[in-house]
Amino acid sequence: MYLTRLIYASTISNDISPSAVADILDSANKHNKLNDVTGVLFFDDKYFLQCLEGSRYQTNETYSRLLLDSRHSDLVLLEFKDISVRSFPDWTMGFIPESVLSKSIYLKFSPQKSFDPYNLSSESAYKMLLELKEVLPE
Repeated sequence: MYLTRLIYASTISNDISPSAVADILDSANKHNKLNDVTGVLFFDDKYFLQCLEGSRYQTNETYSRLLLDSRHSDLVLLEFKDISVRSFPDWTMGFIPESVLSKSIYLKFSPQKSFDPYNLSSESAYKMLLELKEVLPE
């Protein structure tokens, strides 16, 4: 089986409170641990940017489930590619809260200063998540 990386952007549903993110993370951690999927989720009270890593089958299966999840909408696949090594091997679902995101990091990868993952290229989204991972407090 091939190792793959999948990155997508989505918008939180209007009828869901931002506190629902804790439920999303709990569910993702349980599912991903059982299926050897790793990754990271960035959320800023409006948008999600998520990277999933795992077998081709499991990342596809996980994304298919996410497409049916009413807690978010407008899912856009930014990247799906074979990779040789995981970038987030220690996280079944790491979480990067918006407080970590500085305008300088976002502006480095985006054409605008406000966060909108739909305006990121797949490479910019991936590199931004990697850089944000590095500034997380231990």
